[in-house]
Amino acid sequence: MDNKKFEAILNLVIPQLVHIIVEKHGYSEVDAIRALYESNLYETLEQEDTKLWQLSPLTLFNMFDEEKKTGKITYPEG
Repeated sequence: MDNKKFEAILNLVIPQLVHIIVEKHGYSEVDAIRALYESNLYETLEQEDTKLWQLSPLTLFNMFDEEKKTGKITYPEG
């Protein structure tokens, strides 16, 4: 996938993920964005070859939540 398509997909997924973080954790939007961008999940999500961008925002939230609670991420098998 070319870089522009990948960035476009991330630009669709990230706002949805941030919205779920706001709803589930009660963070402000700014705090939710900051928490996401500082996470290992986001670092991995930015790498196209991991294919995490193909997962639903809810699945990504569950991975984000697990990282926040345990410091670890369980990646779906695929």
